[in-house]
Amino acid sequence: MHLTRRNFLKTKGAVLTLPFMPSLLHADEKATNDATPSKKLMLMYIPNGIVRRCFFPGEEEAELPDFIGGFDADKTKKERRLENVPGIYPLALTSTMEPLKDVAKDITMVTGLERSYKNGQDVHAQGASCYLTSLSPMQAQEQGIQHPNGRSLDQVIGDAIGHSTIFNTLEVSCNGFRAPKEPIEFDNISWYGPGKIAPSIREPQKLYDRLFLRDNYRDHVANVTDLVLADANSLSRKLASKDRETLDEFMEMIRGIELRIEKMDKLIADIDIDIPKTEVLPRGEYIRLQADLVLLAFQMGITNVSTFMIGPERWDATLMYEGVFDKPVQHHNMTHNQKGNGYKELQKIDIFHMEQYAYVIRRMKEIKESDGSSMLDNSIISYGAGLGDGSTHQYYDLPMVVAGGAQGQIKQGRFIRLKSGTLNSNLWLTYAQLMGLDIDSFADSTGVINDLWT
Repeated sequence: MHLTRRNFLKTKGAVLTLPFMPSLLHADEKATNDATPSKKLMLMYIPNGIVRRCFFPGEEEAELPDFIGGFDADKTKKERRLENVPGIYPLALTSTMEPLKDVAKDITMVTGLERSYKNGQDVHAQGASCYLTSLSPMQAQEQGIQHPNGRSLDQVIGDAIGHSTIFNTLEVSCNGFRAPKEPIEFDNISWYGPGKIAPSIREPQKLYDRLFLRDNYRDHVANVTDLVLADANSLSRKLASKDRETLDEFMEMIRGIELRIEKMDKLIADIDIDIPKTEVLPRGEYIRLQADLVLLAFQMGITNVSTFMIGPERWDATLMYEGVFDKPVQHHNMTHNQKGNGYKELQKIDIFHMEQYAYVIRRMKEIKESDGSSMLDNSIISYGAGLGDGSTHQYYDLPMVVAGGAQGQIKQGRFIRLKSGTLNSNLWLTYAQLMGLDIDSFADSTGVINDLWT
């Protein structure tokens, strides 16, 4: 039996999909094989908005916002919205964007996006739960919008392109703690349909087990690489040198993930029972481990679509940002107190989140695909929030950064100023078409964002 991209290594219930390696193909397959890698979409979400004056170019002297309660999101739109002069501009990195300095040519910043707000509904709940639907089911009903409303963007795209993967979509959250006061809508952005949430996976071990299709994986094996090591060594002798490098990198990646999970298991075993057990990894390490598992799923052909919540919306519990603060802080509460030097402390979290985004971009640039291109070349990695600012709770001027080339369809290294008030559903429609969907509308969209295309 010869191996192709769709073959699996199966041992004792474990399943591994190998990365594509051309030297494994027979001559006839080489002639007919479509070596074009699949497009990938990763939708990264940051909670509680951002510090505007430090995020968007040209807003360094923007007025620091006063606090506005959580049910008046549109109260200041007319007075405070900064009207864009639409156009495409050179990308200038602000202080918050500084972690992206070495990948600046791979990103585009977009401003001018907003989402319609439903009065009387909690702004944070709407910010997260309606992020990828653009409208609440109630708003859609009022506007006469039919299916797929209430089904989030990732699910719509997964429905269309997921036939070649094990999972249509993969939902991931980096919320390593629990707070009983918050409902599930604050910690999930993916929906199968109205009232049918697609719950995200918080624990790296559970995510790892899901990728390898085992509910009780640890009951059978201690280390997945041990299962396939002999197969891999035998396989390596049949590969061309470039493919041997691919296999080595692949095995090293899995080994590294295993070691990091083992470290987490030991930490959990050693900690005091009163400490939240899933919040023992340093926060940055925890986020990067979850991200690496998503990239592994992309590389192995397990899925091509993922949502990724860097943090939960609101969620009034303390988090320890190692290397940023010397004690745990409440991100949500900090967003309400930006006056004086408050915004500088809050910006540290924005920079921390941006560092995690930069890590994902760099890793995707390193991973090579079947045609020699990088995973980043074939991907869209979206980074944004459901709120424009955590103090005003505004739904206008939403932050958005887009990385990746989408197989040459996105020209990067730019700053796109859209007409103020452009619906974020227009961006979602653009993503859907870039991913190959033949649709002309999504939720309340009015068209695609042509400036994002090459």
